Amino acid sequence: MALQGSVKVMVPCGSLGSGVRESEIEYGLAKGADVIATDAGSTDSGAAYLALGKSKNNRGAVKRDLGILLRAHAKTGIPIIVGTAGQAGGDLNVDWTRDILLELARELGIAPKIALLYSEQEKASLKAFNRQGKVRPLPPLGPLEDSAIDACEHIVGLMGVEPFIAALEAGADIVIGGRSTDTAVLASYPIWKGAPWGASWHAGKIAECGAQCCLNPADGAGVLLTIDERGFEVEPLSTTNRCTPHSVSKHMLYENSDPHFLHEPGGVLDVTGAVYVEHGERAVRVEGAKWVTQPYTMKLEGAAAGNYQTLMLIGIQDPDVLNNVNAFHDRLLEALYERTRKSIPAEELGEFHISLRMYGWNAVTGDVPVNVPPPREIGVLLVATAGTQELANAIAHACNPYFFHYPMVMNKELPSYGFAFSPADVPRGQVFEFKLNHVVAIDDPLSLVRMVWADGTDRKTIAAATEPGRN
Repeated sequence: MALQGSVKVMVPCGSLGSGVRESEIEYGLAKGADVIATDAGSTDSGAAYLALGKSKNNRGAVKRDLGILLRAHAKTGIPIIVGTAGQAGGDLNVDWTRDILLELARELGIAPKIALLYSEQEKASLKAFNRQGKVRPLPPLGPLEDSAIDACEHIVGLMGVEPFIAALEAGADIVIGGRSTDTAVLASYPIWKGAPWGASWHAGKIAECGAQCCLNPADGAGVLLTIDERGFEVEPLSTTNRCTPHSVSKHMLYENSDPHFLHEPGGVLDVTGAVYVEHGERAVRVEGAKWVTQPYTMKLEGAAAGNYQTLMLIGIQDPDVLNNVNAFHDRLLEALYERTRKSIPAEELGEFHISLRMYGWNAVTGDVPVNVPPPREIGVLLVATAGTQELANAIAHACNPYFFHYPMVMNKELPSYGFAFSPADVPRGQVFEFKLNHVVAIDDPLSLVRMVWADGTDRKTIAAATEPGRN
């Protein structure tokens, strides 16, 4: 399909549920937006959301944002595309978003055709791919073991543009996608309409976080993309904000190790020749990006459930401690391990771990500060990790007296540190971690994705489609 003129993509926010602004949606519609496209998730907040199939954003916030978008669709008929639904993009996350959308549709008295794209993967299939040598690790992980696959609660593959295009081609008014690259969600519609792949992928990367590519990210939530045969323009949906060449170009560095190249399913976006220039008072014009086709791969993310944790938190202003935080950390940690082993029989205890995180000193970096002035105060977080919640609680109970009263100078009266809660121990529950950070090579971009119509009348696996020409 050849592009006719230009295509306008309205990106209402950086992540669904973060706060769509109705005034901005009205602005985008008035400017002739052809589609609304937004990301809805991330791995930034850890593996729990994939493992548990839950969203970081509360239901009310997501329903509010979706409601604004759905009313815009009802008013104009333009499609809505959502990627990485429900924070993690697993099947449960997609279903959670689907239920909110169907509830809204009933409330509005409309019946849009809703396509659901599921990218959760079967363990047996991944093991077969692995045996065939089609799975390779991404740093810092090594070769994939079957045990890592078995340990995962859920495994997803990151979709490119092709499943979204297939859903649009099938007549979807709204596409709710599972795990996908942020960029693909925004690039899919213009590519479907015949826009150049380089310009479309580049525009998607710049706008993936909504107003983050603007001069003042706090002044607004979204942006409007206009993609044509030579490049694209980006402008804020907030009329009091603006984009600059610097604010736009620097977003190529966001979550990307190389500002000139971005690896996506099926290719690499090359922006070494990109030129960013002011376009009017608030927009930026970008040209020169290229799309370089490569063998097709989908990134795999797998989340596993692990041990259990209990937390305790204190604040310390004791000058003896603050004058030698490093030594206090080491001495207290040793004493806590010793007391735990004396308090709980080894056959009950099993493998366990205690960590002390010294906030205000080195909790973020984990390094050992040298020649640093004493802080005014520190917060110390104790994290007890064990095979069951009961054991993690028991370790915290055993550590309690030492944690709240352990002195830096042994011949002084015992100090009392400021504890944040009573009871002092806070059961955190199960710990989750990512076990997979790999890519799987596939011949058909649609082969590991399932499309389901939300009304249940037509369930099918997406058939291999003729791939649009790549520019």
